[in-house]
Amino acid sequence: MDPTVSTPISESSNITDLVVTNRNGVKGLSEMGLKTLPKQYIQPVEERITVSNILPQESIPIIDMSNWDEPKVSESICDAAEKWGFFQIINHGVPIEVLENVKDATHRFFNLPAEEKRKFSKENSPSNSVRFGTSFSPEAEKALEWKDYLSMFYVSEDEASALWPSACKDQVLEYMKGSEPVIQRLLEALMKRINVKEIDETKKSLLMGSKRINLNYYPICPNPELTVGIGRHSDVSTLTILLQDDIGGLYVRGNNDSWVHVPPISSSLVINVGDALQIMSNGRYKSIEHRVVANGSKNRISVPIFVNPRPDDMIGPFPEVLVGGEKALYKQILYSNYVRHFYKKAHDGKKTIEFAKI
Repeated sequence: MDPTVSTPISESSNITDLVVTNRNGVKGLSEMGLKTLPKQYIQPVEERITVSNILPQESIPIIDMSNWDEPKVSESICDAAEKWGFFQIINHGVPIEVLENVKDATHRFFNLPAEEKRKFSKENSPSNSVRFGTSFSPEAEKALEWKDYLSMFYVSEDEASALWPSACKDQVLEYMKGSEPVIQRLLEALMKRINVKEIDETKKSLLMGSKRINLNYYPICPNPELTVGIGRHSDVSTLTILLQDDIGGLYVRGNNDSWVHVPPISSSLVINVGDALQIMSNGRYKSIEHRVVANGSKNRISVPIFVNPRPDDMIGPFPEVLVGGEKALYKQILYSNYVRHFYKKAHDGKKTIEFAKI
């Protein structure tokens, strides 16, 4: 049901109350049939994508994982992580049915009545591990982003089964479980290139000690050219495993001030290097800025899994990377402090990584 308001929705405070304070989300705003974009969502000109700064002829690598054990597959993964920080994988082994189920579950959650979704807002959620929200960090942003999300930090299957929303928890858990072998093998390949021969328990914690999954919803937007779905940023993860639908809208930073579209490929997964891996590899693998544009005619969803260190881990360049006398570019830093720094400000490109530089 569409949210109702007793005073004109055009008033600035009413929109903030409707979307942020009352947790109707931007989906609630979109469903009111607005003809123009509210001013809270209008981004500065320099934050908008225009045709002139898109590179249509460029594309990130697409890697066929059919033959995992072939050396050229590992080489392609590492080359893509070094040059682009982004690549797509096909024939990765996660069943198509699992991918389709989690996309359906995402729509199912966001199609719930606002009062049902509100049960998982910051004020009402049964756990700090589950959060329904809108934009990125509304308190810190000068312009809001045109996105709602459900974010779930994985503690255990028991906790997830008890506290995650019933509309999506089974499908999300199945997707996370199905992606485990992919994550493991990607990290094994990436580690060998930087002289880490084995992922022992300590390395496993640093590389993949915790996971968070987001269900992102980008509703139809009036004047999509004036706003963003997600602003310029790099992820704070080790790796991000992204499932996107067939709408498109994800862009990756290319050369200089240009952007490269990541076209949806049926059943593919988009992989990107996060800041944590950039730090641990001492800059060998690079986390790259990316962003999402708003869409004027279709509702879009995406489902990223963020593979992270544990919050209480100290991260820094691996000794194996520095063994030949290479100088450390990053200091040892508590991962939870790094993440806190990321979330206390608006999306601002690659500035978070400066927090870890020596």
